[in-house]
Amino acid sequence: MTVGVLALQGDFREHANVLRTLGADVALVRRPEELHRVDGLVIPGGESSVMDKLSRAYGLADPLKDAIRDGLPVYGTCAGLILLADTVLDGIAGQQSLGGLDIAVRRNAFGAQTASFEADLDIPAVGDTPVHAVFIRAPVVETVGPAATALASVADGRCVAVQQGNLLGTSFHPEITGEYRFHEYFLRTVADVRFRA
Repeated sequence: MTVGVLALQGDFREHANVLRTLGADVALVRRPEELHRVDGLVIPGGESSVMDKLSRAYGLADPLKDAIRDGLPVYGTCAGLILLADTVLDGIAGQQSLGGLDIAVRRNAFGAQTASFEADLDIPAVGDTPVHAVFIRAPVVETVGPAATALASVADGRCVAVQQGNLLGTSFHPEITGEYRFHEYFLRTVADVRFRA
């Protein structure tokens, strides 16, 4: 099982390290031909508008959209969640998303870098113990459409984790806290899809 990490910008190295720790073969994805060699893909945190521009410049945007539509398991954290959203409410001029998740997100919804925070979240999908989550200029899922399922919310009720079929998204960064359960959950999805193929 080979899991790709989109390596155009952002904290892709941290995701690659977590996935390797969990026993996955990891491939950094920067070109369309590299995308075709992976069984699943992680889209890291970073700057969503920069990732969008680079994915188009490298000829990756359309192959990514096709792969998502064809059922490739994809996990997006922070900026990755924004890229997977069908609707970005406050993108910069010309910003596009890859789509796939029936959600609307708002970028930097918790404020600037200085407003970053941590919280313990109850997320039954990944276990009984609360998940320690780190939010850095994080997006919020403002609308969850009928095709998607909310997995977690912060104390004020705003949604910060969603799933839809083979797609998973979190506003927070489990890759930087030693919290591996979301990556394990995602790897199980990748294994299930590969087994069914």
